[in-house]
Amino acid sequence: MYDPTRLAALVAVAEAGSITRAAARLGYTAPALSQQLAKLEREAGAALLVRHHRGARLTAAGELLAGRARRVLDEMEQARHELARLAGLSGGRLRVGTFTTAGIHLLPPVLSAFRRAHPDVELAVTDYEPPDGVAAVAAGEVDLALTHDYEPGPVAPPPSGVLAEPVLIEELVLITAVGQVLADGSGRLPVTELAGRPLISSAPTHPPRRGVESALAAAGALPAVVCESPGYALVCALVSAGIGMAVVPEMVAAMSPTPLSVRRLEPASFRRTISVVHRGDRASPAAATLQALLRSGFGRAAAPG
Repeated sequence: MYDPTRLAALVAVAEAGSITRAAARLGYTAPALSQQLAKLEREAGAALLVRHHRGARLTAAGELLAGRARRVLDEMEQARHELARLAGLSGGRLRVGTFTTAGIHLLPPVLSAFRRAHPDVELAVTDYEPPDGVAAVAAGEVDLALTHDYEPGPVAPPPSGVLAEPVLIEELVLITAVGQVLADGSGRLPVTELAGRPLISSAPTHPPRRGVESALAAAGALPAVVCESPGYALVCALVSAGIGMAVVPEMVAAMSPTPLSVRRLEPASFRRTISVVHRGDRASPAAATLQALLRSGFGRAAAPG
């Protein structure tokens, strides 16, 4: 039984006339491709290539095997397309909703893996600030969506026929400008220490965060600066400039392009749950496949709150 990868390497050399050109076509280095060809020669028990100063040509044994390999590889590609059609993953369109943070930092590698496996499925990505993505799934505007809930705070149940599956839970952390007093120390900072300090808030235009803002207010941490935007990039920029401090998801703090200091809070019950919202058993095969990739691709298992 010959390795299909090595057969493809032999066919590439036959078509390119050079190991170097074949390696570039396949995304290998020339030494790596040479190793694959050497293994194939050992499997075949015959010399398959003759190398010369202008490239390489196939021996009679190489020509024979390359001819057979083309047919084998064509059959395997045809089988892949037929299996994709059976699974509903050949053609069609997959519509994905996401919010900004997940769309920038979490979704691209997952969609890249999906595209490599199913290149015939057209992808469409739409930005929805939670909880709008949930409504979009319920209305059939998208096939699935990423959304989030903040704790403490109420968690609204999804509409009938829509399921919300947690895929990532992250703590909310305090961010300050580098060098500020609260930036010192490595232990958890009691939330009560935020009382009377300038806190940047975007809660007035962002319902999911109102529970967190209420809990901070109960500890004496009242907003001193209101940022009328649900986007965290502006909040991080204001914090970095020393305008105030903010409580944000740890992913936001880690990915900020501006310099920040980060402290974990006590209690540790301040957190954000990211979920994928879908239509359960009514989800298309493409949507179900992407759901599986989201579960495995976010890097950390989530547990219900």
